[in-house]
Amino acid sequence: MTTLTVNIDNEHEERVLLAFLNSLKYDYKTDVQHDISDTQKEELLRRERDFEAGKIESEPWDDVRKRFLK
Repeated sequence: MTTLTVNIDNEHEERVLLAFLNSLKYDYKTDVQHDISDTQKEELLRRERDFEAGKIESEPWDDVRKRFLK
């Protein structure tokens, strides 16, 4: 089985996609929640506090994206 995640921008796109999936009798799930562990939550909150305290800085999105598109 393969999982496909689709980011839908608006209700119209969602209705069209669901109609298509239903017309082909696909089995699918909507409103999938991606849970994170307590450790991950703690790390995110720590980083947010460090950022707000000026201990870390952010980078422009274009710079971050360039690192991952090499």
